[in-house]
Amino acid sequence: MGQKVVTIAQQKGGAGKTTVAAHLAVVLAQRGYRVALVDIDPQGSLTKWHYIREEHFGEGNTGLTFSSLSGWRIGGEVSRLRRTHDLVLIDSPPHVETEARTAVRHADQVIIPVQPSPTDLWATMATVDLCRIEEIPAHIVLNRVNPQSRIYERVKSELKDMLLGTLCNRVVYASALMEGFGVTEVAPSSAAAEEIKHLALRITNMLARAEEEDAAELAEFA
Repeated sequence: MGQKVVTIAQQKGGAGKTTVAAHLAVVLAQRGYRVALVDIDPQGSLTKWHYIREEHFGEGNTGLTFSSLSGWRIGGEVSRLRRTHDLVLIDSPPHVETEARTAVRHADQVIIPVQPSPTDLWATMATVDLCRIEEIPAHIVLNRVNPQSRIYERVKSELKDMLLGTLCNRVVYASALMEGFGVTEVAPSSAAAEEIKHLALRITNMLARAEEEDAAELAEFA
């Protein structure tokens, strides 16, 4: 798999974009990928997490390349990081404005975290529509899920082929972030770790498959 950019996007705040970005970054780095994280969310939650991580591991020793920026610099920074990393993960702002559009436009894949409720699902459509306009593939990750709830089954059936994975409502996701870690570092044998590992595998497989399809399509016209 060549250098790829994955944007974590969602118009609705509080969906868990930073949670997904941080835990994915850690598990992908553990698997040997060169991973860069880009925080363009003005709230700066991912930046705070990485700062705490640096306090534990030391500056330059977190296993990740990190960048926090906004505005016109986003496109250039993402392009620069793409050249030297296997995966660039972007944590985008909770609205469909200039920075979010730029993050989507530079992505090979967009991941949209959604909590299993009707209002969250409805709010997601603005992000889905943006991805369609920009012609960027988008998939949904259900976050903070109670797998026994009836609403979960209903929302899952609504999403159909867009659903990429599910992260249950587990305290360890938040507690790991508070300490600057990923869940696969603090609880590597936990159900939460298995969920994030599975999600990471699905994302990398999907990106690799898309790359193979693009190569085959180019070969037809060579």
